[in-house]
Amino acid sequence: MSKISAMMDTGKRSLANAQTSLQTVGHNIANKSTEGFSRQRVEILTNTPVSEGKLQIGMGARAGVVTRVNNPWLEKQIQREGMSMGYEDARADSMGRVEQIYNEQTNKGLNQYVTDFFNSFRELSNNPESLASRTLVREAAVGMVKDFGRVSDQLHGVQEDIDGQIRTTVSEINQFSKEIASLNEKIHIVELQGAPANDERDRRDLMLKKLGEKINISWGESKDGIVNVTAGSTALLVSGTTSNELSAQTSDTKDRLEVYFMGSSTPADVTEQITGGRIGGALEVRDHVVEDLLKHVDELAFTMATEVNRAHIEGFDKNGDPGTLFFEMLDSKQNAAAHISINKTVFNDVTRIAAASKADAPGDNTVANVISSLQYKQVMNDNSATMDDYYNTEVGQLGAIVQRSVKAQESQKNVINQLANIRESLSGVSLDEEATKMMEFQKLYDASARLIKIADEMLETALNLKRM
Repeated sequence: MSKISAMMDTGKRSLANAQTSLQTVGHNIANKSTEGFSRQRVEILTNTPVSEGKLQIGMGARAGVVTRVNNPWLEKQIQREGMSMGYEDARADSMGRVEQIYNEQTNKGLNQYVTDFFNSFRELSNNPESLASRTLVREAAVGMVKDFGRVSDQLHGVQEDIDGQIRTTVSEINQFSKEIASLNEKIHIVELQGAPANDERDRRDLMLKKLGEKINISWGESKDGIVNVTAGSTALLVSGTTSNELSAQTSDTKDRLEVYFMGSSTPADVTEQITGGRIGGALEVRDHVVEDLLKHVDELAFTMATEVNRAHIEGFDKNGDPGTLFFEMLDSKQNAAAHISINKTVFNDVTRIAAASKADAPGDNTVANVISSLQYKQVMNDNSATMDDYYNTEVGQLGAIVQRSVKAQESQKNVINQLANIRESLSGVSLDEEATKMMEFQKLYDASARLIKIADEMLETALNLKRM
């Protein structure tokens, strides 16, 4: 009787094992499209046998644990490469906007406006007494001044747009940090009971990847399954079951948006520590690429105004009066492109534009020639480059930076896709494989039920023998 009862227990456990396995297969199928999900498997273990004399009678199998098929080293590699992907994405996107500011293939750009300005003085040198030529000079100068302002405004606009992106990204980072801290608590509670927190760990791995795409982080897992996350080198975003926030604020000293760590009594500026993720890429463009471009366009505007004024003030206008400043005097190179403007006296009266080098000398075009020749005079980079060379060099370097950014983005995308394919082959859900497993466990369930039925029939036969 005891052996028949053991058979029924074995069948019952086998039935439960098949049911648990089928439930796990259904869970896998339901999460086929869930981002970051790792397929799960029930570990079936041999049950403890029973000894009878020299015999050991097997007692079937039992469900040991439900595990996830996952490679933690691969997950960490994906997280690291995702951090680089975020950096390259942000950099390439911002550089694409910067490139359009200097795009002269479809629109008239600053280089053409500068050329038109010097060409207007060449036209004036051909007709020094012409009022129409002087009007052309003024209009060409107006167009050039406006385009200097356009370039400066649009570059500052890119910086402001990047600031907006940083604010949004910092908010997302804080949400990810809170969720990771919450998942730490859930994982700790579940695993204290001896069962792995598979779904919670998958979700936490995904949050770490998403967090790494936003900002460069380092993290480690303790023996009790808790992860601590640090942004940069000192900003402890997640410590156990608590999280700290970042804040995007305008700095009083630098007059620009900075990232602060709010985990201490005094906010700490951690902007210099951010070198990866989307924020790292955005800061690289904002603080280095765009700042360099602003510096160079300001240098060009300041040199343009200074050199033209120096020549123009030495000449004489149409009325024989001494020349005045052609452009308003600029105090410094900083923001020169935004502040360059035509002298109001010249703007309101084009006869004040100087073309001659002597008073009362009709037909004298000396000053007009001097100003027009400034285009090819080496006045930039410590008198080693012309204004044309200086501008074209900057545009060429910008094009090279954009091209490198795009190639780096494509290369990193290929790395991410390759790692994603490896993870999918290892941890992803295959519907064909799950369907095969489903049929296997269905057969196991049927066979287990058949075993219980046979044991029941044997028990009934034994009882009937006793009645005879």
